[in-house]
Amino acid sequence: MSATQLAPTAGNRPAGNNAASATAAISPADRRRALFGSAVGSTIEWYDYFLYGTMSSIVFGRLFFPSDDPVTSQLLALASFALAFLIRPIGGIVFAHVGDRVGRKKTLVITLSIMGISTVLIGLTPTYASIGVWSPILLTLLRLLQGLALGGEWGGGVLLAVEYSPAEKRGFYGAVPQTGALFGLALGNFVTSGLSALFSEEAFLSYGWRIPFVLSIVLVLIGMWIRNKVEETPSFRKVAAEARANPKSAEHKRMPLVETLTRHWRAVLIAIGAKFVETSTFFLFATFTISYLVGLGYERVAALNVVLVAALIAVPVMLYFGALSDRIGRKKVFVWGTVAIVVYALPYFWLLNQGSALISTAAVVVGFSIIWSTYGSVLGTFFAESFPPNVRYTGISLGYQVGAALVGGPMPLIATALLARYHGSYVPVAIFIALCALVSLIAISFTKDRTGQPLDA
Repeated sequence: MSATQLAPTAGNRPAGNNAASATAAISPADRRRALFGSAVGSTIEWYDYFLYGTMSSIVFGRLFFPSDDPVTSQLLALASFALAFLIRPIGGIVFAHVGDRVGRKKTLVITLSIMGISTVLIGLTPTYASIGVWSPILLTLLRLLQGLALGGEWGGGVLLAVEYSPAEKRGFYGAVPQTGALFGLALGNFVTSGLSALFSEEAFLSYGWRIPFVLSIVLVLIGMWIRNKVEETPSFRKVAAEARANPKSAEHKRMPLVETLTRHWRAVLIAIGAKFVETSTFFLFATFTISYLVGLGYERVAALNVVLVAALIAVPVMLYFGALSDRIGRKKVFVWGTVAIVVYALPYFWLLNQGSALISTAAVVVGFSIIWSTYGSVLGTFFAESFPPNVRYTGISLGYQVGAALVGGPMPLIATALLARYHGSYVPVAIFIALCALVSLIAISFTKDRTGQPLDA
């Protein structure tokens, strides 16, 4: 399959029917186990990852990057948050190679282990007051390890669900691991909000912020146990069987990265472009909104709770849009949501500035829970349908992680810098979001919809 053949022709379908028959032989119990393993592992990884983002918005600037200017400290903390996105493509390439050659399951166990260890160590890292400049250096190195792990996690988590799914429910299955980001974000905000309310400001800055990082080891152990119960995906078993039957085949001898970049580079570029709107708006709502509301005078707990409520509401909404894409097509759902965020970007900030907690919550719910959930729900399935099984892990990881590195990680930093440059005006931030959406609309225009067609045709 070439990169331009994102939708199979009628002549492809006999082969696809064989693949569909094999997929149909999977038991419902195996499907449920894979779906649960994908969701739980994804939730834990994103909890660890977003916990850093939340803390970088509220405490890391003061504790690890102190300076005479609070804005400078905040920018340095957000820069350390953004740095992990630069290494995520490397993690995607390394672990995707393992995933396409050794298996999805083994790769996911490795990534979850790396994420858990680095997160616990972040909770144990001394602050600047204790060890000086080594403090931000250690913190940043551990953040880079988180990025490395997540770079390999996302693709495997999506494929664990999508490659076990029946064709008529692929959009719904693909939306499930995407909700892991929401559950992880909500769990991190819930724990942080609870500890902020439980401890005084002094106690929270002293040791309270460390607790959710250290406790993540419990979640990681649970996730490891669940994922070890899941068998390898049907698509990878098929690729492995073909490789054993034809060990000298050029297709199986080539490195997945080389195969992807030479034969499927157009699909990679489309995936990178499609990622722009999803990643920029996710970090707008999930990370930047917290610091923005605090800057408007909201209490930290109130700002965290606004995002927490929106993330929880987004879970069933995302599953609905994933199922809807199985009926009307991924492309329609993606385009509707992308157009909606262009229209909503400017009113969103206007609503936040009205000084009402109720209006701010409603604004975040509309943007995060409804609009973001449209394209966020179908992104994983859309990417998986764009690549053949032998390079699918590599292809979707490249598209997702490069797109995230270009826009997602820097988004809170860019937005904060734009606010400072334009004297607190939110208009440039809204324009930046609209431009990201425009890039995604252009990218998605070059695709064909493969909704309902055999995954491995």
